Amino acid sequence: MKIRLLCFVVVLFLPLHAAAQTAEDIVTKVLAARGGVARIKAVHSQRISGTINFGAGTDGPFLVELERPGKMHIEVTVQGQTLVRSYDGKSTGWILNPFTENKAVQPMSAEDINNISDESDFDGPLVDYKQKGNLIALVGKEDVDGTPAYRLKLTNKKGEMRNYLFDAESFRLIKWEGTRKIGDKNVPWESSFHDYREVNGLQFAFEIDSDAPGTGQAQKIIADKIEVDPQIDESHFGKPAAPTAPPAEAPADPPDATPPPASDTPPPASDTPPPGELTFTQRFRV
Repeated sequence: MKIRLLCFVVVLFLPLHAAAQTAEDIVTKVLAARGGVARIKAVHSQRISGTINFGAGTDGPFLVELERPGKMHIEVTVQGQTLVRSYDGKSTGWILNPFTENKAVQPMSAEDINNISDESDFDGPLVDYKQKGNLIALVGKEDVDGTPAYRLKLTNKKGEMRNYLFDAESFRLIKWEGTRKIGDKNVPWESSFHDYREVNGLQFAFEIDSDAPGTGQAQKIIADKIEVDPQIDESHFGKPAAPTAPPAEAPADPPDATPPPASDTPPPASDTPPPGELTFTQRFRV
């Protein structure tokens, strides 16, 4: 009789335990671990600055500025040249890419504007995910480099899928899997998140390591500073200023001047972009 009663209690308990591990429950815990939905939504602007490294000694500073509703300004400087992306949060965006043949400021294409919501989504895809048209599914629990993690699959309203893996104890994001557009191809891409710190009651990963498995494409992003609610110049979300012309070359040396020593190594081509994607799309929040 006692055994039958015990089995009955176990059967009652199992559905309740399983119900607690739904996708909705994981999302709730993840957002609470970030600092809570109320605190996330109370933020009006963010500024993130640091260094991005594309490997092979190619690195430089970056700046990301975000402001509600959906405004964005991104700068990445590599090899002394700065790529700029800006969006006014409504319908107009601009790109200044010195690594392409056309180095003038260009309006974003219709495709860029259509995809900009992922970059400029101030709160991340999990906050109000249903209203944003995102579908969330709990795939299961697995090991990520020795850490038990929940895997959530997100499908956005365009049908694009990506996977998020959250530490099963802290509910912090530890890995992202999806695709990135490199050239004209969608390439599988993975990002690992490290060095979480609290800023104004919110949790941010200060290091993001990313790579496209099997391709040699990789990048490391290290944030030196993350500011919450900074004052941002409204002009940063408009059309970037055209790059200044390089200074005029100095006159040639007179014939009797001693020429500089020759070098067997030519200088790197200034219009060669670094490996990896120049479009700064890595997330400091989810």
